[in-house]
Amino acid sequence: MSYFVEVVLPLALDKTFTYQVSEAEYAFLKKGMRVAVPFGKNKIYTALAIELHRNEPLLYKAKEIHQILDEVPVVNEFQIEHWKWVADYYMCSIGDVYKTALPSGFLLESETIIAAPQDVYADSKELEDDEFLIWQALQQQSSLKVEDIMAILGKKNVFPVLNRMLAKNVLTLQEEVIEKYKPKVTKYIRLQPEFLQQEQLSELLELLSRAPKQRELVLQYFQLQATEKKPVSVKKLVEISGAGQAAVKSLVDKAVFEEYYLLEDRVRFEKSEDSGFALSAPQQIALNEIKDSFEKQSVSLLHGVTASGKTEVYIKLIEEYIQSGKQVLYLLPEIALTVQLVSRLTAYFGNQIAVYHSKYTNNERVEVWQQVLQNSEKAKIVIGVRSALFLPFSNLGLIVIDEEHEQTFKQFDPAPRYHARDAAIVLAAAHRSKVLLGSATPSLETYYNVQSGKYGLINLTERYGKVLLPEVFLVDLKDKYKRKRMKGHFSDTLIEAISESLSLGEQVILFQNRRGYSPFVECMTCGHVPQCPNCDVSLTYYKYKNQLRCHYCGYSIANPTHCHACQSVDLSTKGFGTEQIEMELRELFPEKNIGRMDQDTTRGKYGYEKIIDAFREQEIDILVGTQMLAKGLHFDNVTLVGIMNADNMLNQPDFRSHERAFQMMMQVAGRAGRSEKKGKVMIQTYNPYHNIIRQVTSNDYIGMYKEQVYERHNFKYPPFYRLVKLTLKHRDFDKLKEGSMWMYNVLTQSLQIPVLGPEEPAISRIRNEYIRTILIKIPQKSHLGNTKKMIRKIGSSFEAIPQYRAIKVSVNVDNY
Repeated sequence: MSYFVEVVLPLALDKTFTYQVSEAEYAFLKKGMRVAVPFGKNKIYTALAIELHRNEPLLYKAKEIHQILDEVPVVNEFQIEHWKWVADYYMCSIGDVYKTALPSGFLLESETIIAAPQDVYADSKELEDDEFLIWQALQQQSSLKVEDIMAILGKKNVFPVLNRMLAKNVLTLQEEVIEKYKPKVTKYIRLQPEFLQQEQLSELLELLSRAPKQRELVLQYFQLQATEKKPVSVKKLVEISGAGQAAVKSLVDKAVFEEYYLLEDRVRFEKSEDSGFALSAPQQIALNEIKDSFEKQSVSLLHGVTASGKTEVYIKLIEEYIQSGKQVLYLLPEIALTVQLVSRLTAYFGNQIAVYHSKYTNNERVEVWQQVLQNSEKAKIVIGVRSALFLPFSNLGLIVIDEEHEQTFKQFDPAPRYHARDAAIVLAAAHRSKVLLGSATPSLETYYNVQSGKYGLINLTERYGKVLLPEVFLVDLKDKYKRKRMKGHFSDTLIEAISESLSLGEQVILFQNRRGYSPFVECMTCGHVPQCPNCDVSLTYYKYKNQLRCHYCGYSIANPTHCHACQSVDLSTKGFGTEQIEMELRELFPEKNIGRMDQDTTRGKYGYEKIIDAFREQEIDILVGTQMLAKGLHFDNVTLVGIMNADNMLNQPDFRSHERAFQMMMQVAGRAGRSEKKGKVMIQTYNPYHNIIRQVTSNDYIGMYKEQVYERHNFKYPPFYRLVKLTLKHRDFDKLKEGSMWMYNVLTQSLQIPVLGPEEPAISRIRNEYIRTILIKIPQKSHLGNTKKMIRKIGSSFEAIPQYRAIKVSVNVDNY
C-alpha cells in the first residue's frame, strides 16, 4: 500500500504537489512539518506538509521525499487555514503566502556543492585558465559553493565554465540542503566545587600569587557571583577583569574553572520598576466601553484624538487578556513606531514581549516564531508590522491594530498583496478573538462599517491630562512669494515661529513628504530634464552625494555640469525634498542641531532608534522628515510642527488623495504640544481655501467623512464597490498594448460590471518594462467569489495564448 503527503512549495504555483513517503514516515509526519523534496531536474526545496493521504496522483508519478526536517510541526492548523483564505481572497498562490509567512531561516535552500571526482586526474594542458583555477582550488578544499567560484574567478557568470568542466568529467555536482538557523549559545564559567571551601580557596589564591591576571579573574568571579547571583559569562568576566581569554584558558587547563554552555534568547527585554500608571477618567470610561462593545461585537474602533492616551488604554486592556492566559498581537504600520512603543510596553510587561519585523536578523525572527509556537511566557505579546500576522498563534485573545488607517498595512509587491488590517480581522474570527482598531483619523471603510453597525465605536475626545489641541495657522505661499517674504522654501511667518520655539528651548518638527534634495534638474536653455534610462521618471537630485538617482530601480549618475541635450551650463533644480530643507535650515539656524529622518537616513538596523533617541534626549533641535514622522511618535518638548507644502498631498492622481492628505496633516499636527505647552501647527499652502485644509484647521473628521463618502458613492469607489486592479508588464510596448486590449475586451464582455482601462499609469515604465493597468469595480450586490473565479478563468485563458504568455499579470485585490 502506498502512502502520500500533500505539500506546499515556496514558489508561485497555484496547486499543491503529492510526494510518496514510507509507512514509517507516514506514521511520524504531521500537518505543519517541513520536508525536503526534490522538484524539477535537480533542485531541492523545503516544502510544508498540509495533508497526509493514500490517493496516488493521476497526472504524474509521485517522487519520494528526501527527508523530514522537523520533529514537531512548525506551522499550526489555524495558520494553514488562514493562508488558504489569504491566497483565495487576494488571488495569489498559497506558495506565495508560505514563502512570505515563514522566516527565511526556516526555508532551507538547495545550494549547489561542487567537488572534484575521486580518483580522477585532470591534465592541466587540457584545461583553460579559469578552469585550472577552479581545479586548483578543489585540490586545497574538498568542496566549493557557486558563490566561492564567483569569488575565485572574479565574475558572476560562472555557469558556462562549470558546464565545460562537467563535460570534461573533472567536476561533480551534488545538491545539499543547509539548515540556516543556529541557536545562540553563550559560554559560562564556574569554579570547580572543591575550591568553594575556605581553606582550599586560600591555597588557590596563594598558588596564583605569581599570576596576577589569573588571581584577579578569580576575585572578580566571586564579586560578580555575590552582586548578581546568576551564572557568570566568560565575556562579562573578561570585560570586567581586564584579563584576556588566555588567562581564562589557563585556569580551565589548571582545573580551577569549568566551562559550560547555555542556550540564550537573542533579544531580551527588562521590566522597569516604576512603570505603573493610572488611567485618567476619560481613558477609564473608554476602556469600560471597549469591554462592553466586545460583548456585542468582535471588532471595535477606538476613535481618539492625537495624544489622547490610546496606548495606555491598550496596555490596560492587554494586561487583562494576558492574565487570562491569552496571546496578544499588537500591529503597527511602521518599524519606526515599534522603537518608542517597545520601550513603553517593555517597561510595563518586561520580557513577556516579542518584537517581529524585517530589521531583525533571520535568527532573531526564528526565535520569536519558536516562542509563539510554544505559547511561551516570553511571547505573550507580539509587537510587529504586517508580517507578524503570520506567526503561529494557537491561543490568540486580542489583536490591537494601531493607526489602522495607514496605507503601509497593505502590501503592494511582491504577492501576496494582502491588507494586514482585513486579514487580521479574519484571523481573529478563526481564533474567536477580539480586534481593537485605533486611530485619530480612521479610514473611510472602517468608519463606514461603524456607521452601518458592523463595528463598535468608542470615542476619546480629549487629550491626556486635559492638554489642549494645537492651534493651526495657514500660510498663503502665493501671497508670500508675491510680497517677497520667502527665504528659500520658508515663509517669514514660519521662520519667526521656529525662532520663537527654539529661543524657549523647545523642539520643532518639519514635514516634507519627499526625500532627496530636489525631484529633478532642468536645463534653463532647452528645458531638458535628465531621465532614468530604465524607468519613465526624472532622476532625483541628491546634493550631499552630488548625484542623480532613480527611486524605482536605483540607477544613479554623477550630477551633470552641463545639459546632455544642448551642452548649456545653465542648470537649475526644481521642487524640494527633505535634504534641501535640512540644508536651508543649516543656513538659517547655523548654531542649532538639525536632524533628518527619511528612507535614506534610516537604512541600518538601528537607524530609527538613533534618530528618535537623539531627538528625545534633545540633542536635535529641528527634525525634518517624511511621513515616518506623522505616526504615533511622542515627544514632550515639541511645540511647533511645520508642513512645508500641503498641496503635494492634495494633487495626487488617486481617489484617496483627499482622505490621505487629511489623515497625514492631522497626524503630523498631532505631534505638537503633547504636554503642558500648547502646540502650534503651520501649514504652508498655495490654496488656503481648499476644503480639506479647512477641515484640518477645524479638526472636522465627520465633515471630511461625509464629503468623501458622498463622492465615493457617486463615482463607484470603496466602500460601495470592491476594486480589483490588474497590472500588465512587458518590455515590448506593442505586444503589451495588444495583450492588455484583449484582456480588457474579454473582461468587459464576461463580467457585465464597470471595467476601466487599459490605462497607462502615471509612471508607465519601470526597469525597462512598460505598464498597463485595468481596474475592475465590483458592486456590493455582485457575488465577489464568482467574479473572482471568472477573473481567474480569463487570466488562465490569457496565459494559454502563445504570444501573450510572456506578459506578466499581477492581481491586486482591494487596491487601496
